[in-house]
Amino acid sequence: MILPITIYGNSILRKSCIDLTKETPGLEALIENLWNTLYSSGGVGLAAPQINSEKRIFIIDSSLLYNELTDSQKEALFQGDKGIKETFINARIITESKEKWSELEGCLSIPGIVEPVDRAWSITVEYHDKSFMRLRKRFSGYTAKVIQHEYDHTNGVLFIDHFTNLKKKLLKNKLEQIKKGDIVNK
Repeated sequence: MILPITIYGNSILRKSCIDLTKETPGLEALIENLWNTLYSSGGVGLAAPQINSEKRIFIIDSSLLYNELTDSQKEALFQGDKGIKETFINARIITESKEKWSELEGCLSIPGIVEPVDRAWSITVEYHDKSFMRLRKRFSGYTAKVIQHEYDHTNGVLFIDHFTNLKKKLLKNKLEQIKKGDIVNK
């Protein structure tokens, strides 16, 4: 099922999500709904709060961007992978590199705003996959950036929270329009 994207201003986007168990009712359907909604929206990542669920789960498919890039862009942004398609359940970022980088980010829940955000270049994540196998993996570059963005969603943090106070002031009116429903995803 394709579900509507929860838009900025909805309080669920500010809640810390609850962990799941292998026996969580409807887990398979939730995962399927996340993938269907992601692919219909044109994004590369989606977290449960973005479909109005308080569960600690997100998905990413960074291969969607990888396949659209030139060879030099692939080398710069995807060092060590060709993008991944993965389900992250109960994810925890264990380590972050000191090396940071700033790249443009947008969010399906905050349409019309695309700004640079500083993120760790590489991270180590512990999580369960869709089969509920416990994994610990290191990710870097663009894939790490998408994971950090979606991970933030499961902790009630939005990418705009990483902006400077000045940038937040400059975007205040646009954010108010999004809250009111004047700017929506297409």
